[in-house]
Amino acid sequence: MSKDAVDTAQAATRTDAAQAPADAGDAGYSKDLKARHVNMIAIGGAIGTGLFLGAGGRLHNAGPALAFAYLVCGIFAFFVVRALGELVLYRPSSGSFVSYAREFLGEKGAYVAGWMYFLNWSTTGIADITAIALYTHYWSMFTSIPQWVLALVALAVVLAVNLISVKIFGEMEFWFAIIKVATLVGFMLIGVFLLATRHEVGGHTPGLSVINDHGGVFPHGLMPVVLVMQGVIFAYAALELVGVAAGETAEPEKVVPRAVNSIMWRVGLFYVGSVVLLAVLLPGSVYSADESPFVTVLSKIGIPAAGDVMNLVVLTAAMSSLNSGLYSTGRILRSMATAGSAPRFTARMNRSQVPYGGILLTCAVCVLGVGLNYLMPSQAFEIVLNVASLGIVSTWVIIMICHLVFVRRAKAGLVTRPSFRLRGSPATEITTIAFLLAVLALMWNDPEVGRKTLLLIPVIAAMLVAGWFAVRRRVVRNGDQELTDLTK
Repeated sequence: MSKDAVDTAQAATRTDAAQAPADAGDAGYSKDLKARHVNMIAIGGAIGTGLFLGAGGRLHNAGPALAFAYLVCGIFAFFVVRALGELVLYRPSSGSFVSYAREFLGEKGAYVAGWMYFLNWSTTGIADITAIALYTHYWSMFTSIPQWVLALVALAVVLAVNLISVKIFGEMEFWFAIIKVATLVGFMLIGVFLLATRHEVGGHTPGLSVINDHGGVFPHGLMPVVLVMQGVIFAYAALELVGVAAGETAEPEKVVPRAVNSIMWRVGLFYVGSVVLLAVLLPGSVYSADESPFVTVLSKIGIPAAGDVMNLVVLTAAMSSLNSGLYSTGRILRSMATAGSAPRFTARMNRSQVPYGGILLTCAVCVLGVGLNYLMPSQAFEIVLNVASLGIVSTWVIIMICHLVFVRRAKAGLVTRPSFRLRGSPATEITTIAFLLAVLALMWNDPEVGRKTLLLIPVIAAMLVAGWFAVRRRVVRNGDQELTDLTK
């Protein structure tokens, strides 16, 4: 349904429209997510394998300056989530930014937003089940089991959790987040103790001398720091889950502002704080992409079973990511299906008010990932990780464009902005969009991975265009029906 048609219908029957769901895809959901669930979903979205595992390789390549990369990307990630939070308080929707794209950018905007987000999470799901299989192989009792079998088992477990009820999903995410936060807090306490007591770590005395004696803050120059930005942005992916979860909580006006505002200090404490601690404990050259940087530090001071504990935490983070991906794509696809831009079966819900059709579609793509694990077990993770980065950057750009249009309409008196706002509009949105596009453009300087990823953009664009021509008649037909229902 076009944005003009929605505006016309709402102007004609303001009272009736206010009582009906603003997005037909929002009807039928339970409101079983509590404040603690949404808060922990926000934390879980901000803490994942990007920190627990990815920080090791990035510290090796960029050095201590990685902390600046996390801080800068974290600020822009906060702007995106703050903008989404304002849109949520204007109109909570399980369709989240896809629903807002439909209202402010029209059906084509919603179509692109939804399918790029699906691309992000379906490929991230493949990366997650691959990671889970790799982490499980860490323990000798599982090494004889093929990687693809472990990936399939992980997918089946998380699928079952998602299909039972949203409350079970919320509980699972709550405890996953508790494990991640407790681990980080525990490590940071150990790190601060080592720093305060000047206890040797792998032959190095903790402190600023570790940085100064090994090339300073930028040991390899500025360019490696710029090149890791893509990976850092991906580490923050899933923060937008707060917007999706808001559609299934009873009091979004109370829950969402708290969850969004807490993201900034969590980013500062957990990401930037952890990287700074890692940098003053050991030289960047000691860390590697093959091992969690936390395991590297703990093993250097002889803590028993450090590798086992951290491997379990990283495994938890990957399970949490897969869990969130199935949850969010199920809701997004249902919103799209009611508008006609996704297959009809993805709009179906089970007795527990779970949109199982969209969840199963995402799982189907992940099953292809199981096949990828069978054919190319050593390359599966890197292949899908880079495709996913295109999806998350495009999603964030669309959120900021929606917010720009929203503010413009508010100034024209067409909508009312809530008191919870993204400040500095339009400069904040434009700067954020420019930064995200610059991160994509700079990927060209990485011929091994980044450049190949960028070359996929024309292919994805061609698929989106072909898909739009396949569904546009159904979208128009559904829009006309929705307009008729609104004006009755």
